[in-house]
Amino acid sequence: MKKFTAILIIMLTVFTMAFAQAAAETAPAKTYATLAEVKADLKTVTAGKLTVATSPDFAPYEFYAIDANGKPNLAGFDMDLAKYIANFLGLELEVIPMDFDGIILELQTKSCDLGLAGFSPDPTRKEAVDFSDIYYQGGQSFVCLKKNADNFKTLESLNASKTLKVGAQTGSIQVGLAEEFSADTDIVLLTKVTDIIAEVLAGTLDGAYIETAVAAAYAVNYPELFLAVEVPYEEEGSAAAISKGNAALVAGVNMAIAQALADGSMDAFVATANELSSGEIYEGLLD
Repeated sequence: MKKFTAILIIMLTVFTMAFAQAAAETAPAKTYATLAEVKADLKTVTAGKLTVATSPDFAPYEFYAIDANGKPNLAGFDMDLAKYIANFLGLELEVIPMDFDGIILELQTKSCDLGLAGFSPDPTRKEAVDFSDIYYQGGQSFVCLKKNADNFKTLESLNASKTLKVGAQTGSIQVGLAEEFSADTDIVLLTKVTDIIAEVLAGTLDGAYIETAVAAAYAVNYPELFLAVEVPYEEEGSAAAISKGNAALVAGVNMAIAQALADGSMDAFVATANELSSGEIYEGLLD
């Protein structure tokens, strides 16, 4: 009888724990009406700091602007937005540059608080991380050499030949676009957008799927590039990626974004980034 009772207690304990976990997972996230409420609950990886991961090879979102002394400085409208959010929340900003395809993992392991790198909040990513509201409406393009523009005039032309080689950045939504619109071609995945552009310029790639603002920035510096086809994408726009379960941080970031959009700061960030990206820049990780 005692053995049976002990087994029953264990079973009830396991059931109770499982029920509690399921309830926690399905419970609606807490809502916040004021910044004071957010700050009362706000927790970050390092107390007093907002740790932001980015991939500085994506001008005008994030890149290194080279100053008059030859010094590289992190720039881009994502970086200006990161400073704005940190100041809004009363936190010190720490930015960690890394390869784009490593940012989601860093968020999942709670090694950083935010990912700001032109993320589109697609359904697959939403399973791994939370997202803020959209802070920038972008677009998607297929880029090629200007001399080959006549070969790419329609979406159908992006899949016209099995001999085509098209590029996309590893871990990006452009991979899905390449698989959708160039399924029969040779799709080449590269870690950095700079490498993709270099391959297009060298003629090793026939073209590549790149975010429109980024492609336009490259075309300023490399006039031989051409934004050939506008590529449809239903999840249009960029949002901050946030470690799952941090409702206070999501609310705080959304409040900051709403204010930045309302007071004109975001427009100023984009204008400054576009101006800087047309000058001397470096894209990629520093040694």
